[in-house]
Amino acid sequence: MARSLRSLGVPPNAWAVDAQTADITRPPLPPHPIALTTDTKSLRLDLAKAALIVVDMQNDFCHPDGWLAHIGVDVSPAREAIAPLKSFLPELRAAQVPIVWLNWGNRPDLLNISAGLRHVYNPTGEGVGLGDPLPKSGAPVLMKDSWAAAVVDELVQASDDIYVDKYRMSGFWDTPLDSILRNLGRTTLFFAGVNADQCVMATLQDANFLGYDCILLRDCTATTSPEYCLKATFYNVNQCFGFVTDSRAIVKAISDR
Repeated sequence: MARSLRSLGVPPNAWAVDAQTADITRPPLPPHPIALTTDTKSLRLDLAKAALIVVDMQNDFCHPDGWLAHIGVDVSPAREAIAPLKSFLPELRAAQVPIVWLNWGNRPDLLNISAGLRHVYNPTGEGVGLGDPLPKSGAPVLMKDSWAAAVVDELVQASDDIYVDKYRMSGFWDTPLDSILRNLGRTTLFFAGVNADQCVMATLQDANFLGYDCILLRDCTATTSPEYCLKATFYNVNQCFGFVTDSRAIVKAISDR
């Protein structure tokens, strides 16, 4: 009689084990192929190997009472990504594509943050910088588990979503993001969030350098930078780092399957 083995790990990177046996064949997840239209090519990809990375859709960058707004930045352009994401997230969850919330959330002691990084947020040393309380809410700027680092209320999060704190513009530096994605067998990454030309682009570039297939979602990505920065981001992704499409094309590809 065949023995019953217990699963050990996260599929598809899971073994089946008992006291005598370790089955390390790692059966793949059932494929979910779709045909997706992008700016430059028609792609055939497997949603069973895909994940959505949502970058910095948090109060400090997108809320009228957050840090960016406090220093005089108009955050309304950043908020343009909220509505498309709000519609898109349920579609991906229904297709069993993991949602990874990649938020800037520092350690309270800032021990892994250099002077150069702190200077970006407080160039005179006299303003409200990393870890300092925001005047309106008292929340410490970009501090892990604070209101400032939390996802904006408009975007509903699910219990099985994945959360990764980052400490640089790239979400791959000094974080477990790469290990998590590899453990889940996710090699195709959809990118959304803010700011397109800064944290989204830096994370996407590092993903490309690490061998991931990168797809930037135009309608779910925004920036408070000038318009030419957004155009340059789309150009450079298409030219060097992957593909550009929008959430509607993905939803259509799923429904057409």
